[in-house]
Amino acid sequence: MASFKLMNAILIVLAILSSSTFCSAYPGFSFGWGHGGGGGVSRPIGGLRFSGLSPGFYSQSCPQANDIVMSVLKTAISKDPRMAASLLRFHFHDCFVQGCDASVLLDDHPTFASEKKSGPNKNSLRGFEVIDQIKAKLEQACPETVSCADILALAARGSTFLSGGPNWELPLGRRDSKKASLNGSNNNIPPPNSTIQNLVKFFKRQGLNEVDLVSLSGAHTLGMARCTTFKQRLYNQNGNNQPDSTLERSYYHDLKAVCPKTGGDNNISPLDLASPVTFDNTYFKLIMSGKGLLTSDQVLLSGNLGTPMQLVKDFADDRMLFFNRFARSMVKMGNIRLLTGNKGEVRKNCRRVN
Repeated sequence: MASFKLMNAILIVLAILSSSTFCSAYPGFSFGWGHGGGGGVSRPIGGLRFSGLSPGFYSQSCPQANDIVMSVLKTAISKDPRMAASLLRFHFHDCFVQGCDASVLLDDHPTFASEKKSGPNKNSLRGFEVIDQIKAKLEQACPETVSCADILALAARGSTFLSGGPNWELPLGRRDSKKASLNGSNNNIPPPNSTIQNLVKFFKRQGLNEVDLVSLSGAHTLGMARCTTFKQRLYNQNGNNQPDSTLERSYYHDLKAVCPKTGGDNNISPLDLASPVTFDNTYFKLIMSGKGLLTSDQVLLSGNLGTPMQLVKDFADDRMLFFNRFARSMVKMGNIRLLTGNKGEVRKNCRRVN
């Protein structure tokens, strides 16, 4: 049954992506650049104001930038629907380390180690070749203009939209870092076995609140996770060789078939077993029924923190409420410790400094 649902979801997404009416079905989406505005102009985005960024940052220097990004994304996601989740994940793993500066894309350098080697990223992050392709096309069209950090933000928004999720007005103008932080990547990205209290601390460290925590966790409506990230829940959740009592029983047995007690660490299971390649609010409905895959998913409904628990229920009931909150939190997250103006650089190749 799970395999049938996965195949059905994939077919639906492929049909949407190939449809000539795709854009007209979402009249709020524009392949252009918002409402004009020059680089460095501060504009309100859903009540938020970010100095140094503007939706129209490239309106003169590279007006076709978003068209190029969306064209590459559409092809990549149609070939591999999982790619949407992978590209969305890049933006999170970038911003939570030393800000939204594309440091996650850098390879090893004589003066620093790549974040690709960190625990949260090693053998986990995927889609680097898609970012490379986007960057190559942008360099051909508009040399040394569009930053890798903005590419990650555009790819996250585009991947969300192409999977059936919301679109939002995206402030642009980020610049790229000249260094990476392996230590920061190991210590600032919340692990999959986090408690609700630790999740709140990780997000607060980035200037994000409990509403942002639950909203951004909703990105797990897309994608897969490796057995190693949820094995503890199946066999030794509390150090007593017992499974997590919050797991729904039939779901627990299904996961054991995918993730054995010994071996199989790289076997994968959908974070949203009902619609793993469609951006919707099913993730929250599954948490309500004890079918959150990761500890960090299910704990949103536990503990003494009322806001996360209530938001899970609200988002499960109201898809558009979730979409609106997710878009707002993505814009907020995309503003973490930015490099703008003359800080940083615009890399010619996202894998290395100029």
